[in-house]
Amino acid sequence: MTDEIPEIDSAFGSGVPIRGNDIDTDQIIPARFMKVVTFDGLGEFAFFDQRYDENDEPKDHPLNEPQFQDASIMVVNANFGCGSSREHAPQALMRWGIDAIIGESFAEIFAGNCLALGIPTVTADHDTITELQDWVDEHPDADIDVDVENETVTYRDTTVDVTVDDAQRKALTEGVWDTTALMKSNADAVAEKAAALPYVDD
Repeated sequence: MTDEIPEIDSAFGSGVPIRGNDIDTDQIIPARFMKVVTFDGLGEFAFFDQRYDENDEPKDHPLNEPQFQDASIMVVNANFGCGSSREHAPQALMRWGIDAIIGESFAEIFAGNCLALGIPTVTADHDTITELQDWVDEHPDADIDVDVENETVTYRDTTVDVTVDDAQRKALTEGVWDTTALMKSNADAVAEKAAALPYVDD
């Protein structure tokens, strides 16, 4: 564990429902917005082609609705984040303001890219997700508590069991999810190990 990486035991905030199975990373962040040197500013382009028409006029989409502008918990359906492995997708969601995603299932690489940003991706069955999405629609200002360590989601007076991948839960709760920061904080040990390897040149 290192002081530079926060432990993430939970996430808390209001929700936004994004309905539909097999929502791929090209829908989350269209390829034309990936021509950037840094990820800064990607948030405004999240779900851009689902949110705007060819004339940049707003379409009917939850991220365009005023009641969801402060949401930090996204509630999705099955196979969310499939398709291209682009890390820009979770970067865009994070910069839009998303701290955790609750869904039926996630593409493995997408979930891994979320973990690298400290964004929990927790799963529940179809009926549980549908009920939560409906509740969020009816209570857009109400908070959802995602308990990563205990694998529960609580909203109003309801607590449901969710699943957090064992490796993800361990990495988040022990503060070892940011591998880049982890290596930087242990730079001396890395250099010492590299120097001892016969196949690593200076």
